[in-house]
Amino acid sequence: MATGLFSSISRIVSQPAAIDDLVDRLRASATFLPLKDTRERSETWFISTLDDVSEPDGEAKSLILPSAASYGRVLCLAAPSRHDGTKNAYALAWRDALPHGAALRPGLAFVSETAYDHSNLWHGLTALVPFASWHARSGCRLRPARWALFHHAEVRRGMSGWLTTLAEATTGVNMTVETFDDTPGPVCFEEAVIFRRNLEGLSRERLLGAFDFMRCKARAYCGVDMSNAGGTDPSALRITLLFRSGGRAFKDEAAVTRVFQKVCARLAGCTVATAHSDNVTFCDQVRLLSATDVLISAHGAQMTNLLFMDRNSSIMEFYPLGWRQRAGGGQFVYRWMADRAGMRHEGSWWDPNGEPCPRSPDILSCYKNRQIGHDEAYFAQWAARVFAAVKERKARSAAEVSADERRREAATCNCS
Repeated sequence: MATGLFSSISRIVSQPAAIDDLVDRLRASATFLPLKDTRERSETWFISTLDDVSEPDGEAKSLILPSAASYGRVLCLAAPSRHDGTKNAYALAWRDALPHGAALRPGLAFVSETAYDHSNLWHGLTALVPFASWHARSGCRLRPARWALFHHAEVRRGMSGWLTTLAEATTGVNMTVETFDDTPGPVCFEEAVIFRRNLEGLSRERLLGAFDFMRCKARAYCGVDMSNAGGTDPSALRITLLFRSGGRAFKDEAAVTRVFQKVCARLAGCTVATAHSDNVTFCDQVRLLSATDVLISAHGAQMTNLLFMDRNSSIMEFYPLGWRQRAGGGQFVYRWMADRAGMRHEGSWWDPNGEPCPRSPDILSCYKNRQIGHDEAYFAQWAARVFAAVKERKARSAAEVSADERRREAATCNCS
């Protein structure tokens, strides 16, 4: 005969009123905590009561809800603020006993917290990469029904158009962003995967694989056929000058173009293409960079398009006066990206000429958006060295490419 707790439960489940009372008690037990917990370290303050893990080893650290760690409870967010993350809150609740006034969002939510900017191409890409890797490892079965984007626990309404298109190409579904505007109460997610540390935990192998996966998905989305990319000459050398307008533009684009055209003309099968990043579509950029062996560009968001170049391609980068002295480590983000994507950063040129800013320590007010001059002799010598090395590398690769490499390239768009 059942006694104690079990007999009490037996009596409760046989009484509808008691069941309703139990559900109400469970609803009331959902405790909302600050989404931005200022007592915790910077890497753990977002949803601070749960630890994230790399699962399996080599994946970026994430939280997956519901889970054993949440005792099967789902994530609920009350997030009215776009300016103060401490005013936003989270709770864990049972799906059948959500907090009063809560709306349940069906399907899988991708929840991204970043200290950076979801709209900036470089910063936004570092937030997207772990989702791409996780999605690919799921066999592409787990696709997001919606996204929830946070910056320091503050709600963000979306990503830039370039990043949105890349996310849609990668996952195969339209990006729907939860803005928390259309319900007065909390929003609860049936399922959620949460990345709050960007690339932390992601192994070199998985990082390279994620870039390969995103590149291939973007090419497929834009209808780029790479089956005969080299044409009849597999060692053909394709140079792209990707210009930008306004700040950090070259002062004399025509002169810069002539320098690289002259060097290119000395090499058989070498061609130069030019484009402006502000008047080409996402797919135009995918097509252009997919057909690029050497990217030449000023430091700026447009360089994020190097994602679409083949592994082992090369990048040459340029800066205005002042960046080398005042910009700090952030000026090297495209070196880091090239390395993460399996490409070669061939060095940088910092313009030595221009008016100084002796009393201004602030790069944003003085140096950041200056234009860039050119040094014909230096550019020509640098280009000759890089172009020759790339052409030789392509010729050797065409002759020595292994069966394993061909299989890897053919399987890039497959999910694993």
